[in-house]
Amino acid sequence: MAIGAQGVIATAAARVGRYRWSIVALLFFATTVNYIDRTMLGLLAPLLTKELGWTENDYGNIVTAFQAAYACGFLLMGWLVDRFGPKVGYAIAISIWTIGHVAHGFATSVVSFMLARIVLGTGEAGHFPSVVRASSEWFPQKERAYAIGWVNSATTIGVILTAPTLWIFMTWLGVGWRETFIYTGGFGAILLVLWLLRYSNPRERKGAVSDGELAWIEHDPPEVIEKLGWSRVVRTREAWAFAIGKFLTDPVWFLMLFWLPKYFSATYKVDLKVVLLPMIIMYLLSDAGSIAGGWLSSKLIERGRTPNFARKVTMLASGVCVLPLLFVTGLANMWLAVVLIGIALAGHQSFSSNILSLPPDMFPKRAVGSVIGLGGFCGGIGGMIMAKSTGLVLDATNGNYTMIFAACTVVYFLAVAVIHLLSPRLSRVEVA
Repeated sequence: MAIGAQGVIATAAARVGRYRWSIVALLFFATTVNYIDRTMLGLLAPLLTKELGWTENDYGNIVTAFQAAYACGFLLMGWLVDRFGPKVGYAIAISIWTIGHVAHGFATSVVSFMLARIVLGTGEAGHFPSVVRASSEWFPQKERAYAIGWVNSATTIGVILTAPTLWIFMTWLGVGWRETFIYTGGFGAILLVLWLLRYSNPRERKGAVSDGELAWIEHDPPEVIEKLGWSRVVRTREAWAFAIGKFLTDPVWFLMLFWLPKYFSATYKVDLKVVLLPMIIMYLLSDAGSIAGGWLSSKLIERGRTPNFARKVTMLASGVCVLPLLFVTGLANMWLAVVLIGIALAGHQSFSSNILSLPPDMFPKRAVGSVIGLGGFCGGIGGMIMAKSTGLVLDATNGNYTMIFAACTVVYFLAVAVIHLLSPRLSRVEVA
């Protein structure tokens, strides 16, 4: 299709309807609920440790149970989303993780908390396979990264909103932590109802989606392959290009989620109440990166660049944004550290918005969930390795983060190199 014709279609799409963006709003809400549910235990950990007598090892085992279930759950949930579609697959995932979240309110021992986290992690693993599969159904290639960028930005909104949520229930309403877990399970119930009522594929929303918008959504070339089985997916170089990229870069996000509060507390001698504002600033910067990264690659494609060029150039630029981490350790000014880490987080989220766009670029829609599942599994394994390695390095270096931050700056460039080596053109997967 000529570039001029693409411009005409884009202009027409803007005029005839934007219902597809209501799907982004729904996925944004879903991501926010997902991250509130997974983050809540971490903020309550000091209270629960004191009340239930946990040791550091006990809490470590509870966290590890979630990470292991989350990693393995990607394989199951990715297959489930491909097998039954995002509407049914994600409804199952929401139901499972909501049950796991509420179960925290009834847990009394370390083992019962581990079981609750396993159920939560298994269900939450269905989130990103569903998000990317839904985005591939509702957005053409040139818009997809931008849409995913908006949805991906809600990960940090969920983290930011967790503390106010706890304050509303435990301070303003005066309920205990058990009741808070149970009552906030209502967020998942509301999400499940909204998902079942509002989500369908574009052709099933003919009353809301105009013919012009449907033509815009479906104007990419038709898929040659309709379905790709799991056994075939894991034998493709393209699937491993995505999976290795996730293995290398996902651990950086896990590191920032779990270790940044400790880093600021140890380095600048501030308590969690003071750390809250810097955390909000850094995560809001990461939101901006998520949206900007998706916008940039989408804009490059709209202007005639190939998806291969647009995705990889944007991912390289995202890696450059992470380089300021090299200068963080040793800074006496906390607010300068906040800005540099915030820019690095923006780079990560920009990278994430684009790497999540690769499976729909290369695979048929009915294989996207399985590919995302494979990548999520590898990313989870990488996160577990990072968590263990970080502890060992900090013990060996007396709490010095220099080596850890330096490693974080390298992995994005290594990931792009691996992706380019295994899929030089991001070509569509073909099966004989």
